Amino acid sequence: MEKQLPVFVFNTHGEAEDAIHLLSKSGFDIKKLSLIGKGYHSEEHPVGFYTVGDRMKTWGGTGAFWGGIWGLLLAPAVFVIPGFGLLAFAGPIVSLLVGALEGAVVFGGISALGAALFNMGIPKDDVIKYESALKVDKYILMVHGSVEEIDRAHEILADTKVWEPA
Repeated sequence: MEKQLPVFVFNTHGEAEDAIHLLSKSGFDIKKLSLIGKGYHSEEHPVGFYTVGDRMKTWGGTGAFWGGIWGLLLAPAVFVIPGFGLLAFAGPIVSLLVGALEGAVVFGGISALGAALFNMGIPKDDVIKYESALKVDKYILMVHGSVEEIDRAHEILADTKVWEPA
């Protein structure tokens, strides 16, 4: 079997949320999932973000979506990333991104986010595609785990609407 990349790209936050719920219902460990996406759309204006214990709350147009995701996945965070704007993150990707930011790790013109993806084993050409997807308001769902777990996620999500980068 061809090696599957641990990345799925969805057009909308609803599609990404449906994929997370589908994986969860199938018994997949959702603590091994990360989600990256914009915290808002142009017609939705966030008012703010705050934390309560280990949970993050938000006001704004996609507040219900991110609030629900942050209740499911680990380590919610919001960063303003040059070239991307405000991005919301949840899952193990947060620690990888923070490590890239703290270490000022940037490879060949890719962002700190790109460096985190690259450090996960994502080929640089694909990193650029995923960064481009985020810039056009797509949502990236990542699987952290063994080859078997990544293959299983691909099987579970085989019939979902996954966006394919050009």
